[in-house]
Amino acid sequence: MLGGFLALLAATFFGLHNALTRRGVLTGSVLQGLSISVPIGVPIFFVGALATGGVGQITGFPANSVLLLTTAGIAHFVWGRFCNYMAIQAMGANLAGPVQQSSLLIALAMAIFFLGEVLTPLRLIGIFLILSGPVVMLRSRKARKEKAPDEEPDKTATKFQPKYAKGYTFAFLSALGYGSSAVLIRAAVIDTGFGGSLAGGVIAYGAAASVVIVVLLYPPFTREVTNMNRATAKWFTLSGIFVCTSQMLRFMALAVAPVTVVTPIQQTTAIFRVIFGWLINREYEDFSVWVLTGIAVSLLGALTLTLSTEFVIANLPLPDALISIARWQWP
Repeated sequence: MLGGFLALLAATFFGLHNALTRRGVLTGSVLQGLSISVPIGVPIFFVGALATGGVGQITGFPANSVLLLTTAGIAHFVWGRFCNYMAIQAMGANLAGPVQQSSLLIALAMAIFFLGEVLTPLRLIGIFLILSGPVVMLRSRKARKEKAPDEEPDKTATKFQPKYAKGYTFAFLSALGYGSSAVLIRAAVIDTGFGGSLAGGVIAYGAAASVVIVVLLYPPFTREVTNMNRATAKWFTLSGIFVCTSQMLRFMALAVAPVTVVTPIQQTTAIFRVIFGWLINREYEDFSVWVLTGIAVSLLGALTLTLSTEFVIANLPLPDALISIARWQWP
């Protein structure tokens, strides 16, 4: 219960982070965003570990756990976040989000092979729905193309034109980083408590920040970051604070709840992404019917993955044949 609540809070803050990032990349670069949002995580996680009594555990993790946390930090906070920012810059958070739901499939696959989880018909339905979401959204692109050329332009309509190929590519690549990190973090911080999980976050963010700092030593990249204007820096700073808060909650959730509970609940960030996007970025996002439908379909798939087979059997009057099918497992 507690793990699920923490995961829901993490999803809320991550949705806000995506909306703030969208504003930042409108006037700034992806590298400028990373230069703020990644290093800022180290002191925030350190304060969190200090407040929960976990600072002493930073140096107490065994070597294999440090390796897992370092890998997770680089995969999520460098690779995943870089690709996420590129996707948001190319086509907005609304369009990128459902593609990134595939991170759940990656986390599930890793949980099956490394943590002993199983695949069931209910999960197959969830997978199908998640993959269907981006397909439904493509109808929005078709609708744009079919719009009559002599149609009177809507002066209130957004001038936003998504770059679908670039956006979809980077959204999927970000899902690889996001999906794999959940299993790595869970394996490293399991049974360490809240303090231990945040201590693990210091290690993960520290590894990611080290990579970003090394990259920024390259003179052209240094100039790019130092030329950032004040407004862009404001959006990226706010984004960094909220995404770090989200990650702290995620680490704590993974310390007390399995990946198969935390990761699906975090997919509800799709709802908060739309809400905050409407409030902050109404002119820079696609809110067409097909996009919102695609988001809903992907979200339904994610929620389907959270249901246990026994819960469904106990609460729905299914015939014996369907019950037998529902109890199939692999491997």
